Amino acid sequence: MDFVFTDDEEAMRASVQAFIAEHITDEVRKELADAHAGMGKGPQLRALQEEIYRRGWLAISWPKEYGGQGGATVTQYIVEEEFVRACDMRVGGGGTGGPAILASGTEQQKREYLPAASQLQITFCQGYSEPHCGTDLAALRCRAIRKGDKYVINGQKIYTTNAQNATHIFLLARTNPDSRRQAGLSVFLVPMNTPGITVRPLWTIQNDPKAPPNTTYGESRTNEVFFDDVEVPASCLLGEEGDGWSVTQRGLNLDRVGAWRYLMSVRRTEDIVNLLKSGDDRVAGLRNDPAVRDKIADLWTEAQMCRLMTMRSISISSRGGKFVSEGAAEKVTGPEHGVRATEAISQILGPYAEQLSSSPEAIESGVYAHNLQGAFQSTVNHGSVQVMRDQIARKGLGMPKPPSAAKPRRDVASV
Repeated sequence: MDFVFTDDEEAMRASVQAFIAEHITDEVRKELADAHAGMGKGPQLRALQEEIYRRGWLAISWPKEYGGQGGATVTQYIVEEEFVRACDMRVGGGGTGGPAILASGTEQQKREYLPAASQLQITFCQGYSEPHCGTDLAALRCRAIRKGDKYVINGQKIYTTNAQNATHIFLLARTNPDSRRQAGLSVFLVPMNTPGITVRPLWTIQNDPKAPPNTTYGESRTNEVFFDDVEVPASCLLGEEGDGWSVTQRGLNLDRVGAWRYLMSVRRTEDIVNLLKSGDDRVAGLRNDPAVRDKIADLWTEAQMCRLMTMRSISISSRGGKFVSEGAAEKVTGPEHGVRATEAISQILGPYAEQLSSSPEAIESGVYAHNLQGAFQSTVNHGSVQVMRDQIARKGLGMPKPPSAAKPRRDVASV
């Protein structure tokens, strides 16, 4: 396998870098931050996104008939990587929902949703988690009951990031009220302006003081979303009724492929290397410390392994291959590296790792301290690493389910 990008791919990267240097101004960064906070898109951000679309940098790997460019997945990765590094702007594949529609949608759904998503006219938030079930997604209770040519949805979702901005929610609900666990679940593409939907903010620990850009899970706000007799047409159903668990798993695996999730895990490792190489006097004594250098070398090696696992997933996707457990393995390796790196960097920087963005002594706007507040969340969000390990064991290695715990015998010996 050749791990080096081609000359054409490197030329694309240089072109994107030059574009970013010219167009990503302080005003654009402010409008991006305002948009993430739910204040809408400013004029410069809208103009920037229109120019990005005009250059064909959105949905590069999607088929042309659905609004994409019909290009290579690795090209999409390069473009996404540069924008995420520069300003945490995700321009790759139209956001959560798009890959699942490509994999499971009807022809009508693909033509309705994907061209608009490729132009960022449609954006999705993810309606999975619920208050009572934590990471046990199969225990969800939100119901969607079929009534004629409609479904009526009742229930609640929680920790729904970007619900204040999204035009649609990628909703997992129980369509068979008598079903248990994974059976009887279905996925719906629901417009957020449908009557009966209420979005209520949940302010995070990153809200005051505000986390700097590029902090791992540095969002100042997530949301609760309530559904009260929400009626949607049956055409909003994605895939077959009752097959929602499979639709969700396919969508999650495809949505994990890309630069954003990889960079979420390794960015602090790259940052600490650059910080120690800089001329910052506050860390000058750490640069030549053998213990620090040894730990940073370990972290850097791990980060490169995470990158190669991402590139493996991209290779599978670009060849039209089937994901077995590769997405799950990537989900375990990246976030766990991010947590180890965050802990190690906190030990290396000592008091400077505790300075939040409001402190005048903060290094790099307090990103290391804010990252400490958010990094551990990455091992749970988008599928916990414990559940991912189970998928690796069962789907990747063909191991059987563990036997159910035997009930204790009620005999004399056990009394």
